[in-house]
Amino acid sequence: MTENQTVQQKSVRRNRFAAAACFAAAVITATFVGTQSASADGAAGGATAGARPAAVAVAAPGLGSADLVQSEDYVRRGLNPVGATVTLNGRQGLSACSGEETMRDLTKGKATAYASVTWTFDTSGLLTESAASAPTKAAAATWEKQLVALVQDCRHEPAGHWYYGAAHTLTTTGGTARWYPAHNGDGTVSGGVAVLRSGTKVAVVELSGRPAYAPNSFAGLAGAALNRLSS
Repeated sequence: MTENQTVQQKSVRRNRFAAAACFAAAVITATFVGTQSASADGAAGGATAGARPAAVAVAAPGLGSADLVQSEDYVRRGLNPVGATVTLNGRQGLSACSGEETMRDLTKGKATAYASVTWTFDTSGLLTESAASAPTKAAAATWEKQLVALVQDCRHEPAGHWYYGAAHTLTTTGGTARWYPAHNGDGTVSGGVAVLRSGTKVAVVELSGRPAYAPNSFAGLAGAALNRLSS
């Protein structure tokens, strides 16, 4: 395969993912489960009118939906989540940059557990998060480097194409995050992406379709995601 064909194939994957994201944001069909945040014990109740949606509560060895961002993490930042879909197979697309590549692809199926969530909001916007639990800290560090390289691959794009901006580092007692603002083709900020690691757990979280005038920056959301992953 020539270099030009490789670039074209990558572009097709990204465009396909972006189109799917726009469709999901426009047609909100996710099921609301429970009125509280997801917890690792697997308890879930019925939907309650007017209640904030919660990620489906599911358990996994060392990694569960409680390790992913929750509805209150958005509400504190002026966002109104209306639905969440959680999976444990590691087959959700990692980010708009990766196209169809999944966490299972990146880890070559060697993770001890996977957890992913897709959140929709009452206005434009979509958030996806994919996490994996590594068998060792060394493996987690390797996967983190691979995720960072994947994201940085979309920092330099042709004029008029969306791209990720400069990297920012966030360090807490529980782990580290590298987050990048996302820019539309005209340069305006619209969401962002972050690579997270806490011990043997790694994740990538992306907010797309949110305008620059969103009440709070993506930095706060990246911090909230890191806190969940390190809990």
